[in-house]
Amino acid sequence: MGRCVVKAGVLKDVNDIRFLNVADPVLEPGDMLLRVKAATVCGTDIRIYRGKKTAGIRYPSILGHEFAAEVVENGGHSQFSCDQAVVVCPQFACGHCAYCIRGAENLCRNLRAMGYEIDGAFAEYVRIPNHAVESGNVFTMPEGLSYEQASLAEPLACVMNGQSLVGVHMGDSVLILGAGPIGILHIILARQSGALKIVVSEPNPVRREAALAAGADLVIDPMKDDLKAHVMAATDGLGVDVAICAIGIPSLANDAIALVRYQGRVSLFAGFSTGERATIDVNAIHYNELMVTGAFGLTRLHFENALNLLSTRPEVFQSLITHRYSLSNISDAIATAEQGHAIKVAVSGI
Repeated sequence: MGRCVVKAGVLKDVNDIRFLNVADPVLEPGDMLLRVKAATVCGTDIRIYRGKKTAGIRYPSILGHEFAAEVVENGGHSQFSCDQAVVVCPQFACGHCAYCIRGAENLCRNLRAMGYEIDGAFAEYVRIPNHAVESGNVFTMPEGLSYEQASLAEPLACVMNGQSLVGVHMGDSVLILGAGPIGILHIILARQSGALKIVVSEPNPVRREAALAAGADLVIDPMKDDLKAHVMAATDGLGVDVAICAIGIPSLANDAIALVRYQGRVSLFAGFSTGERATIDVNAIHYNELMVTGAFGLTRLHFENALNLLSTRPEVFQSLITHRYSLSNISDAIATAEQGHAIKVAVSGI
């Protein structure tokens, strides 16, 4: 690449991220080189930073998987041109394992992802492997969409995957436990899917306000109010059709199970820290004929659908990014995202 100085937020160890000079990305034949224009902080980035997620993590490495960029070198892929705005689906499936063949590329046994096995977007430049480009992981950014808004495609695509698995339908009542960035996206998507009533449980007052602004009908502070009483009052004593755990607290799994109606559906959407366990009320699942599902990652189709929704309904997502930092202040960006004062934190520029 031949640039004098390349900057990045480098994860040196648990609880240790620094703004440093790094080597130019080394390109192999067919690799693309992108200049990062905007990236957003994910809860997973925080869990990696705090040592609560360890699978696939290297030290030193560069985190960041929610981003939009412009092309610097197209690697010979003529569909992309220099300075073109692009967005990248950051999970790269092999395409030939048993899960890829069955259409579950997010569960690929050979999955390689940016911010994990491949250095991510908290940097000036990122390398996109040839395989990922040829597989269709690089998308042209829709016209009229800002780089910051386009960075939301990855988390929105994950939420789409989770709601498709648990089934959020027209007329459903939905309970969302947690109104962080992911919980807010669940509110928006549930409303877009035709949910009739959306109840949210969130102890943080800033996030309760954000949940109402995003379209929730009823927002409860579980530290002060009786969540079950409110849910039952809102659903004629039946419980909600769908409950979604949008924050990784294992004990919430039983709360969700207790608050859905008979034949209700529960999504354990959020990632949980390595080694965490929960005691589950298996009798409630059995006798009430409940469906409980997990949700992990996204597919390229989810990503494409997320980009389309962002570009056709940009006004719905405009308020999600509440704080902005330069790359040189990456540690402050992560701290702000962790403290709960923000909804979504964006990183751009040096």
